[in-house]
Amino acid sequence: MSVSLYCSARREQPLTESEAASVDRIVAAHTAAFPYGDEESLYLYAPDEADADQILAGSTKLPRDPGRLLPVIVCVLDSVTGLRRAVEGAEWRVHSDDLDVPWDEAEGYALPGMRDPGLVADLCGP
Repeated sequence: MSVSLYCSARREQPLTESEAASVDRIVAAHTAAFPYGDEESLYLYAPDEADADQILAGSTKLPRDPGRLLPVIVCVLDSVTGLRRAVEGAEWRVHSDDLDVPWDEAEGYALPGMRDPGLVADLCGP
């Protein structure tokens, strides 16, 4: 069984040229910073045509290796945080299957403990 992170943004107005350029820059930076070339990275796909208000949609299949899980989650959620900050006025949903990822104005998208060095060390090893 695989677990994935999903993100989507909705609003009545489509992306502006400036926002689309920002999205492209964020995705390029994410790709360059992604820690594992053999794992699935953040993939943005065409919004659902049946939902005229959907302006962004994407997903990432999370690794099964516990030592890789947190670095991938941190990288993806940091990228989605950047996307949300670049695309103002949208209604966002970020979730892992049935679990919504909370938004915090200061920290962005984060799961409890994902930046805890002790937890990272326990999962990733020395």
